[in-house]
Amino acid sequence: MEMLATPYNFSARKQTIARHFSNASDYDQHANIQQQVCQYLLASIAHNRQDSVLEIGAGTGQMTRLLAACIQSQHWLINELCTEQATTLQSILPTAKIAIGDAETMDFERLHSLIISANAIQWFDNPLSFVVQSALCLQAKGQLLFNTFTSNNFLQVKALTGQGLHYPDIDEWRFALADAGFEKIQLSTQRFDLPFANPYAILKHMKLTGVSTNLTQTQSTNSQPFIWTKARLKQFELDYWQHFSAQDEDGQAYVNLTYEVLTVNAFKP
Repeated sequence: MEMLATPYNFSARKQTIARHFSNASDYDQHANIQQQVCQYLLASIAHNRQDSVLEIGAGTGQMTRLLAACIQSQHWLINELCTEQATTLQSILPTAKIAIGDAETMDFERLHSLIISANAIQWFDNPLSFVVQSALCLQAKGQLLFNTFTSNNFLQVKALTGQGLHYPDIDEWRFALADAGFEKIQLSTQRFDLPFANPYAILKHMKLTGVSTNLTQTQSTNSQPFIWTKARLKQFELDYWQHFSAQDEDGQAYVNLTYEVLTVNAFKP
């Protein structure tokens, strides 16, 4: 296995994120929205022949598998936070270098013709910094392609728990891209409302895809961990039914969980 030597001195927050995703063993079975995002990103790649591809936050390899099947590249560099995924990622792309570590603090070698990331940048401490990092790592005419999410993501859970990641808005992304010198900037949003039988099923779905309300809160020195109690869980269920329930054609009640995806596509001059 060709793996870049990386010190695993993750911050406490990144250690927590890595632990949650390493425990999400059934991720691919439940991450249907994430898989659709990967397909959308794949269709947005400008050239199927690349000089060098850098993938950030590869996870279980949903995006990596699509890249391996559809894109030809002389060089591959695949980054992932969780050490446990290294063997899987190497099996998908045997010629790739696997870089295990925190993408925010790593120094990626060489210049790349494509930098791509699916369903990962929202976990950065400073997501907008990814734009500046990418500008430094891209070749001239290179493409930056990734998705993140908007403030409407998991809006129901955020409204009832007060917990959630901070997502830069579309104007912040546009300004950061322009300020870093990118051109041909395209930003688009897609909303998905996923139906579930009950609020407990929503919490289970989030856990199976590596997310929990304990994890999604924006960390600060004064923040207190969000802890579920029986009373809090019961109130969550009652409130979810009250505010976010609907009925299907047969009159069967259900609840939705909203995903809202922001896709960023831009080129270095």
